[in-house]
Amino acid sequence: MGDLIQKLPEAAQAYLSGRRLDEVECIVSDLAGVARGKAMPASKFGNQSHFYLPNSIFLQTITGDWADLDGEAFTEPDMVLTPDYDTAVAAPWTGDWTLQVIHDIATQDGRPMPIAPRNVLKRVVALYNDRGWEPVVAPEMEFFLVARNTDPAMEIEPPMGRSGRRAAARQAYSMSAVDEYGPVIDDIYDFAEAMGLEIDGILQEGGAGQIEMNLRHGDPVRLADEIFYFKRMIREAALRHDCFATFMAKPIQNEPGSAMHIHHSVVDLASGQNLFAAPDGQETPEFLHFIGGMQRHLPSVIALLAPYVNSYRRYVPDFAAPINLEWGRDNRTTGLRVPVSRPEARRVENRIAGMDCNPYLGIAASLACGYLGLLEREAPREGFTGDAYDSDAGIPRNVGEALDLLVAADALKDVLGTEFCQVYAAVKRLEYQEFLHVISPWEREHLLLNV
Repeated sequence: MGDLIQKLPEAAQAYLSGRRLDEVECIVSDLAGVARGKAMPASKFGNQSHFYLPNSIFLQTITGDWADLDGEAFTEPDMVLTPDYDTAVAAPWTGDWTLQVIHDIATQDGRPMPIAPRNVLKRVVALYNDRGWEPVVAPEMEFFLVARNTDPAMEIEPPMGRSGRRAAARQAYSMSAVDEYGPVIDDIYDFAEAMGLEIDGILQEGGAGQIEMNLRHGDPVRLADEIFYFKRMIREAALRHDCFATFMAKPIQNEPGSAMHIHHSVVDLASGQNLFAAPDGQETPEFLHFIGGMQRHLPSVIALLAPYVNSYRRYVPDFAAPINLEWGRDNRTTGLRVPVSRPEARRVENRIAGMDCNPYLGIAASLACGYLGLLEREAPREGFTGDAYDSDAGIPRNVGEALDLLVAADALKDVLGTEFCQVYAAVKRLEYQEFLHVISPWEREHLLLNV
């Protein structure tokens, strides 16, 4: 056991100081971003180098069905999972002393499993590295705390605050609004500290019970790992206080949706300088090419940034969700925003991704668009200076249209991996078909007796 402890990051070692590790959760992210894997006694985990899971975990829809791939027999061959000890963190909400460890996934002949979301992101980062570039991201997480909802037929309600009233909407940046569910926030901070995860800040967003949490900038894979961990941890913190945390793009009717804004910059590996800033501080051609690539290619990856039918309910005018591909400086109405910053911190913020996306795939898709812009030297349109909410959407507005664009985008499939795109499209089309069998309350209310 001592050898195992020595492999762990400092935060995990500190969490276990003076304690006996009981259990290890060996986990990976499926296409939806759900943690899949096995839990085992720590003594067993320390004595084995890898374990196996079937590849069918990447063929499963959010409802539990499995997609068929044309021409391929459904045999569920095993994948080889090897622990990435750098990702080991505490699971501080459990009743015993437990660690979570994200695992690398390979085929039985040793190749990285091409349809594993974490490997898709690693593939995109490697393409940048091969060009002498290092991509840097800083994600923002938006989510809702809501009252317990045990009946899916019932509408979602805001949580009850400590005042005895339900959380109020339209209170963006209000400190008293955050204080209404302060005990949940306190647990989030405490859990994050035990896990060695850094929070840059927490604030009240515009929706009732809606919170935004900012993460510091860094390596894309590491930040995606952190979001993967954060989503699970935040749900656990909420459950301790008789409410749910949801990362649905649009959980409550007539409230804003939840985004995963992604800030991007690119560092030149040779010089260590931000590729978007010239020595005199001016914007570089690469900065504009990155934006141009996002404007050209983002429509083809909306299927990854908005993966469910609910995702497109966020893309409505006047609900703080840009649905355009305009870019502008310090303009939150544009889909692509350039925040105020010093030249060395110049970056591009993609405001289109929803919080319901898999963080590995959302970041990979966004980086892929910028990467192609850098290669193609794509010129962007003129920067937008007014209110862009009324601009043409420029992005698909439903799952079917988004998937059609993805499967037709050969350049993006080369970056993300053709096999991954094939599997992803098959799973998402099956989910969409399953949804079309559901009759909504709106249809029963307005169509049952009127048409």
